[in-house]
Amino acid sequence: MNANTNQMTGIIDIGSNTVRLSVYQLTDNGAYRVVDQGRWAARLSQRMDKDGGLPEDVVDELAEVLRHFSRICQKHGANHIRAVATAAIRQAVNRDDILRRLYTATGISIEILSGEDEARIGSQAMLNSLSLSDCFVVDIGGGSTEITLIQNRKVVSAVSFPIGCVNTSAKYSLGNGAVPQSALTAIQSEVHRLLGIEKWISRHPGLPLIGLGGTVRALAKLRQRESNYPFPHLHGYELTVPDLSSTLDRLAAIHVDQRRKLPGLSKDRGDVIVPGLAILLGVLQRTATSRLVVCGTGLRDGLFYETCLPDNRRRSDSADYVLEESIRNLSALYPVVPEVHLQQVHKLALSLFDQLSPKQSMPLGCRRWLETAARLFRIGTVIDYNDSADHTFYMLLHMQWYGLSHREMLLTGSIASYRGSNPLRRKLAPYRSMLAEGDVEIIAKLGSLLQLAAALDRSESQAIKSLELSVKGNKLRLFADADHPLPVERMEVDNIAKEFKKNWGITPELNVRLR
Repeated sequence: MNANTNQMTGIIDIGSNTVRLSVYQLTDNGAYRVVDQGRWAARLSQRMDKDGGLPEDVVDELAEVLRHFSRICQKHGANHIRAVATAAIRQAVNRDDILRRLYTATGISIEILSGEDEARIGSQAMLNSLSLSDCFVVDIGGGSTEITLIQNRKVVSAVSFPIGCVNTSAKYSLGNGAVPQSALTAIQSEVHRLLGIEKWISRHPGLPLIGLGGTVRALAKLRQRESNYPFPHLHGYELTVPDLSSTLDRLAAIHVDQRRKLPGLSKDRGDVIVPGLAILLGVLQRTATSRLVVCGTGLRDGLFYETCLPDNRRRSDSADYVLEESIRNLSALYPVVPEVHLQQVHKLALSLFDQLSPKQSMPLGCRRWLETAARLFRIGTVIDYNDSADHTFYMLLHMQWYGLSHREMLLTGSIASYRGSNPLRRKLAPYRSMLAEGDVEIIAKLGSLLQLAAALDRSESQAIKSLELSVKGNKLRLFADADHPLPVERMEVDNIAKEFKKNWGITPELNVRLR
């Protein structure tokens, strides 16, 4: 499909546990976002008959859900719906009849994905949203679990096992009560046995494990609520093996009704979260992973990239692509400031940093945070020019964009919205647990540096063609080769001079050399 046409696309994932819809908008300038979603707790794996088929009443119910999702797509003007089915329908003995009946009832043609297809497409979603180069990817569904090995940002090996949170719950007759330790041990032994068939899974100890799917997201939501984690995103959240083990033991010891009352855990996940976590723990043990990272994107996102943005697959081979594409997409979604102004501020900010940073000890990553902030610092004006800095901070903390850790997103949003050290400390108060020692000072330095860069193009004329710095005593002399005298810029530099000196110990002074 042509990425330069304005279009809506519906993606439906008929999973073994849940049927999900996402409606994606792709704008005429290449920006994309999710505009609507839907979900239905199908439990297809649990509702198979004794012969391994899906009963007629379940198919009829599924058809009604698909008609509802189709109407949502039509409401948004979606000109294409791509629907796929995974393990439950793939394994059903009456699979062909199910597909015929659903097409007759809904007009939607459904693709059956193989386990390898699931692994490949889910991994593509991960590669478009996380910048890791080498890792394992696990996707625990209702009826299957996919494991993929990524090396140098390419899929090296992938496998699907017919074990998921729903069919495992049925197999071990877990019911609504507490889950005995013997059942947990049996599930993990089965996982170890299955994974042991694929020798490559145990040959890369220490790699991070990226978790896709509802089980991992449910674990992350629960841990975030219990720890009062202040950041609003699941994507990129990290957990440890002890986090998982302690949560599994605690949930297994209580009844389903009690699990459903836990803050952060959805009610329809209460009966399958324990077998899902038992499978996950077995995977963590077998891969000998160093950490578990939550991926908020998944099969539907991978299908969208494959369907509507096929070129992204080639570009995503670079780890730098993830952040670069996110910045490009946000700028295209909210084009409220002339791009040439942002480019000028970006260029000036990096020039200032590159000339000043050798004189001061700056942590690794500072240049990337400043560069990102310089390209997004005006995004809050899409809400309102007044208080646009506060809007920028909120947007950069709450919108879906990728390529930075949670702490780095907080630092970048703070740099982009910097308006002084006192407002900064008030703004960061809820997030102090996420910050490292010295972060507030780094934000203040880079934030005031970005203020200075913006002041040097306050007239948005891009008049400065080159910039040289000279530090003498407590003076920072800025020698700008420019097309005109820059009276507005000179006034703006004077206005921020006191704040800049507070953070850098030097007072900026603009000197213009006319070209």
